[in-house]
Amino acid sequence: MAKENLSLLTPREREVLKLIAQGLSNGEIASTLFISEHTVKNHVSNIYRKLGDNDRTRVALLAREDFVEKE
Repeated sequence: MAKENLSLLTPREREVLKLIAQGLSNGEIASTLFISEHTVKNHVSNIYRKLGDNDRTRVALLAREDFVEKE
């Protein structure tokens, strides 16, 4: 899993990823973004596929590193 792959994410996927990095559950993300939990699950699946990892913790840590670097 490489940071370069973050550029493959759509703006909505990046938004979902940021919320994952903040520790929100799929249900909480759905409520925050006013979308269905099923849609969140689709975004999460796309994130995992594009980043090449299906471990939520590793993906969240990668996102946190990326967001910290940009602040």
